[in-house]
Formats: sequence, structure tokens, C-alpha cells
Amino acid sequence: MVMEWIGAILVFIGVAFTLIAAIGLINMPDLFTRMHAASKPQLLGLMFICVGMAVELHNWRWAVLAVAVLVLQVITAPVSSHLVGRATYLTGNWDSEHLLVDDLTDDMSSSSMIDAP
Repeated sequence: MVMEWIGAILVFIGVAFTLIAAIGLINMPDLFTRMHAASKPQLLGLMFICVGMAVELHNWRWAVLAVAVLVLQVITAPVSSHLVGRATYLTGNWDSEHLLVDDLTDDMSSSSMIDAP
């Protein structure tokens, strides 16, 4: 009975973080802040949901599935958000008024590989 309540509380916390991520996607002004809102709290919410699911179901198969989902998400979420951000930056489809610090322009202008936008 106690483990079911703990699992339900963990799932509820995960749902709250996922809801925060969804609200952040709607309210943030530009792509870079939306990427942050989509990747950070969403991943934390998924972690809470998977742990709550494993605690509540009391089955090692669900625990292994939860670990596999978390490992794949931890590997793919930062890489995909980095690639989307870099592609957006390189194509110049971003709003410079919301960007306070732009270190990538200095790095790219000093590099001989790519011209900075």
C-alpha cells in the first residue's frame, strides 16, 4: 500500500514537470529557450514517471524497461536539442534580440571552418 502511494506521488511529480515543459514551450519567446524548456524538465519528468512506474508495479521487467527508456532518452534528448540549436544558428533563423550572450559567433569567426552568420 505504501509503495503504491510512493509510486503515485512520483508519477504525479513527473507529470507536473512534463506539464511545466509544455507550458514553457508555449510561453518562451525564441527557439533556444524553447529547446531548454523542452529538454530539461521533460527529461526530469520522464525520470520521475519511470521510477514511479517501477516502484508501483513491483516487477523487475518494468524496472528494466524504465531503465532502458531513461538511457535512450538521456542519450538522445541532449544530442537532438544541440543539433536543432546548431542548425537554427547556422541558418540564421533565430531572433538576436533575445540572445544576451553569443559566444558561438566569436568561436566561429576565429575558426577557419565556417563563416559566422
